[in-house]
Amino acid sequence: MIHSRPEARNAMNPESADALVSAFEAFDRDPEAAVAVLWGEGGAFCAGWDLKYCASLIQDTSQLNQIDYPLDDRKPIPRGPLGPTRLELDKPVIAAVAGPAVAGGFELALWCDVRVMEQSAYFGVYCRRWGVPLVDGGTVRLPRIVGMGRAMEIILTGRKVPADEALRIGACEHVVPEGKSREFAEAMAHEIARFPQACMRADRRSAYMQQGLPLREAMRKEWYNGFPAFVAEGAEGAKRFASGKGRHGDFRDI
Repeated sequence: MIHSRPEARNAMNPESADALVSAFEAFDRDPEAAVAVLWGEGGAFCAGWDLKYCASLIQDTSQLNQIDYPLDDRKPIPRGPLGPTRLELDKPVIAAVAGPAVAGGFELALWCDVRVMEQSAYFGVYCRRWGVPLVDGGTVRLPRIVGMGRAMEIILTGRKVPADEALRIGACEHVVPEGKSREFAEAMAHEIARFPQACMRADRRSAYMQQGLPLREAMRKEWYNGFPAFVAEGAEGAKRFASGKGRHGDFRDI
């Protein structure tokens, strides 16, 4: 998936947000698509919410209806200011981060399952200096990914978080040379797409579902979520292993 507003360092306006939501919804429905890679054109992942548009909301609050989070369980939920940040997909998304992923752009990267950063890429709650809060899941996802203390320091100070630090604290999973984030992320996507998909998606789903649950309830959900995938794919996979494939950790022939 390409986010393309290079003239604004890929800051998100309503048109771009709507386009990304539509693209990801189509991806999730597509039976031929297994893994998505999200990247920003022109050397920037996303500089956050377009503050010129954000300022216009004060003058015309009717626009808030497009992004207001409902108090009930109605569906579909209106999109987030940064687009897909409220979507709960059934397939993985990898962020290929070049340049800034700051403010809402940081939140967009946190929405993805895995983050690959180039050496000069960086995160940061840069909206701190403008009095714009995190409203696209940043205060929810960042503590779950890096822990409360680290998340709180990053959120409160609004400072720059360079790629090497992001890797060290677990805010990203890989740091790669300049210009290689998309290539690396796409190679990872192809590797994930090789595996039996029902099982992979069941494990991904379970990892998210268990958050905040007591151990016994989380284990119960894991079982009832995973067993149908075993019926669909696991038994056949066990037969392939018994026939000699994939021994000694060899993933090349599965």
